Amino acid sequence: MAGTKLHGIESTHSLSFRHSFATASPLVAPYPSRVGFDCAKLSRLRVLAMAAKRNPKRLKYSAPRFSKEDDLVYVEADPSGTESWKLEPVIELLKQGAVGVIPTDTMYAIVCHLKSHSAIERLRRIKNIEPSKPLSILCRSLRDIDTYTTGFPSGDGQGHANIFRAVKHCLPGPYTFILTASKELPKHCVRYGTTTAKCAKRKNVGVRMPDDAICQAILEKMDAPLISTSVKCPKENEWMIDPVVIADIYGPEGLDFVVDGGIRVADPSTVVDMTGASPKIVRLGKGPKLHWMVAEDDNESAYYADELIPSAT
Repeated sequence: MAGTKLHGIESTHSLSFRHSFATASPLVAPYPSRVGFDCAKLSRLRVLAMAAKRNPKRLKYSAPRFSKEDDLVYVEADPSGTESWKLEPVIELLKQGAVGVIPTDTMYAIVCHLKSHSAIERLRRIKNIEPSKPLSILCRSLRDIDTYTTGFPSGDGQGHANIFRAVKHCLPGPYTFILTASKELPKHCVRYGTTTAKCAKRKNVGVRMPDDAICQAILEKMDAPLISTSVKCPKENEWMIDPVVIADIYGPEGLDFVVDGGIRVADPSTVVDMTGASPKIVRLGKGPKLHWMVAEDDNESAYYADELIPSAT
């Protein structure tokens, strides 16, 4: 970045798999062993990325470098989703327990596989999320939501007889719905107490179905939802919207990959609590208030949202 030092680039945590190609010629290379991936399998995958934008802050990522460990896969993909074939290595990494960054329809999210306990532990460490805090999930479809939660309420007692039907009209979209977790949700996703304490009874979980082509292309190839948490600057506690800066800050902390879908706008999802008597907006964001939602305009609502689901993108 012009005038800014890129932290971690020259350290032992080198970002060595940031490839850019002007042609479609594939490059076959083994993946790092950061989380014990099946390198023999991954070496057959093509690590492909679009031609680099000749922008000063992206020049650091224009040439491939290689090392045996502590590497980061950096993939540039068109936001339209027309280059979904470039996401194949990322999908394989996620299935084997990787932790990385992908775009959503709101902002960037740090994600990992729902059923990988070790990946979730690393995600919590990278983001510095307390073990007592619940995490949100990115779902492929309404079927996922039905599997990992007890579902949407049938009505709100205020003339809206079928909330589920209303919800379907705004999904996929920029909403995080807080629902009661089902028995299918792994215990390590919703946990209370210290890291050594036994997992308590599951409570609530935030669910999302992002309306983003890149995110949807990844989710469609997964065998389960992705655990998700928003990307914020550790020091300023502000949203991070540039994937290059995200790689600089969080790469040395243990990220395995970053999918660059362009710079985003700092506009988080609207969080709606569906566990009460009526759907209540606890954070108004990108998603507009709909007629069946109850809004609260005081400052306590934003704090309440952070307590319910601090990881919501």
